[in-house]
Amino acid sequence: MTTFSAKKAPFPFQLRSLTVVLTAAVLAACGGSDSDDASLPVTPATVSLEKIGSYSAGVFGQSAAEIVAFHKTSKRAFVVNAEAGALDVLDLSNPSQPRKIQTLSTKDVVAVDMAGAQINSVAVHGDVVALAIEANPKTDPGRVALLNANSLAKLADVQVGAQPDSIVFTPDGKHVLTPNEGEPNNDYSVDPEGSISIIAVADPTKPVVRTAAFTAFNGQERALRAQGVRIFGPASNQQTYGAGNLSSAAKDFEPEYIAVSSDSKTAWATLQENNALAKIDIASATVTAILPLGYKDYGQVGNEIDASDNPAGIHIKTWPGVVGMYHPDTIASFAAGSTTYLVTANEGDSRAWGEDDDAYWAGDRSKGFVEEFRVKHLVHKGGFDRRANDDLPPQLRDLAAGALLNPSIFNYCGATAGEPGDCRSDAVLGRLNISWTEGFQKNADGTPRLYNAAGVVDANGDRLMYDTLHSYGARSISIWDENGAQVWDSGAQLEQFIANQITTRTGKSCTITDGAATVNCASYFNSGHDEGDAFDSRSDAKGPEPEGLTVGTIGEKTFAFIGLERFGGVVVYDITDPKQPTLEDYLNTRTEWASDPETNLAAVGDLGPEGLAFVSAADSPNGKPLLLVGNEVSGTTTVFQLNLAY
Repeated sequence: MTTFSAKKAPFPFQLRSLTVVLTAAVLAACGGSDSDDASLPVTPATVSLEKIGSYSAGVFGQSAAEIVAFHKTSKRAFVVNAEAGALDVLDLSNPSQPRKIQTLSTKDVVAVDMAGAQINSVAVHGDVVALAIEANPKTDPGRVALLNANSLAKLADVQVGAQPDSIVFTPDGKHVLTPNEGEPNNDYSVDPEGSISIIAVADPTKPVVRTAAFTAFNGQERALRAQGVRIFGPASNQQTYGAGNLSSAAKDFEPEYIAVSSDSKTAWATLQENNALAKIDIASATVTAILPLGYKDYGQVGNEIDASDNPAGIHIKTWPGVVGMYHPDTIASFAAGSTTYLVTANEGDSRAWGEDDDAYWAGDRSKGFVEEFRVKHLVHKGGFDRRANDDLPPQLRDLAAGALLNPSIFNYCGATAGEPGDCRSDAVLGRLNISWTEGFQKNADGTPRLYNAAGVVDANGDRLMYDTLHSYGARSISIWDENGAQVWDSGAQLEQFIANQITTRTGKSCTITDGAATVNCASYFNSGHDEGDAFDSRSDAKGPEPEGLTVGTIGEKTFAFIGLERFGGVVVYDITDPKQPTLEDYLNTRTEWASDPETNLAAVGDLGPEGLAFVSAADSPNGKPLLLVGNEVSGTTTVFQLNLAY
């Protein structure tokens, strides 16, 4: 069973077992097990990715291939095509030559009129396909549709919360779960509550819906914030933004991806922009806990990042006073021994609503809410107003007229009282995108502690004082226990690997294909997925941006497969020991890096991996384990074969 979601915010996947059974003769030939029992599973020494097939929708930059699920009996892949608001059905009986056989629109899968709706996510269990469908407008209730995977006939559909996102079956197949993200509309005038729908599907023609709501956490916002949970959206965008005008927990929580324990009793949903997980008891349909994830300290050795795209170059180093908000997108669960663990791809999306409305930037807070700002504009000595009618969020201007850096923390880059020094230069921290809503000093009631322009505490001052700069994502994957305690994080490894500063466990360097040549990944370090000749263009944002992931077990080993949304490609980690994962392999199937992909789509290969699906050898059409990847920018669905060495 595999599950995926069309939204950026996420992918929940359930662990699948892969048992490879070889004869004793083959085992001996491979240098494998000495066991005489050919029925025992064979555990590979290494796993490597090989691209064997691809299907292209022929559409650039429109999310024409996002989320992928596989049905073993019909040998079909189901691919969410957000560009068409539909589901493409691919024949994978020959995985080297995927072929589209049908496209299903929302009118094909639901009994009610949903004009303008779109399919967000797909999951398969047994012979049932489940679809999460977002209404138009997205703030209205959505639906979940159930289909027969063989005939594609409608079985049933039910109403769920606003903007259902990733969808997942419990391992026992008795329930379908979908997190209802409940994003606000573009001007933040309507903000539905987030929730989790739990749908009993023992009889898929008669599904029964229950809702796990977040309303029990209303009134606990201040305590949750103190624990590190981000609850920061405006309660009313018509009024001045600040501590007395913040959203309720239920409205601010936006669940995206979901994972379920192997016993089908517990689920976890990522609350991406809230930097937390929600823990859900399935039997009672109750959110039992909100688990804050904390922050990643970029001042700590092992957590280095490249914080600037100007001047272009590879400058991976520590940055005291700067942290990453994990903001995980996809989440998956897996077992090690008798313990359940969670693995997340820490992408780091922000909230940006109304960013295309000139009236918002002209100072009309009722037209949106954007939390992103560059460091150099935040701490300019001249204050915020110099950015009016450009990129100044009106809600930031509600708080103060300018901001300072705490010189006791940022003295390493020249900050003094009232002066940012070199900290705001492009070559240091100036270009880094951060959230202005976090990190400034506050009074006991949550209001800003104000300073004057000289850096002295002053009740009549008009400057914020930032002790910490909060950037988006953690440029990593993490492993957590079932109560949200971090067990392991990949630290700086992803950026270091594509900078050719480290290798895989077996000594493999990061390489890519550029036309006819094979070059080191460092040649296009931190490039973007929708542009050419973009060396270092993403360092000021979220780096390589790990977003989608899935897990699978081969013999006695468990592997995580992670898509790097911006730089591209799939990273493989052996996570069998959750406390000591190892980097095993990487393959990037972008094939041309210099020209504009939009004008050269046929030549560039795969761009923007979004949804990943693991297919066991037992389920695979060719008898070998596969990995299916939906690439949202290139509109391609890629088939990778997992080659195992023993």
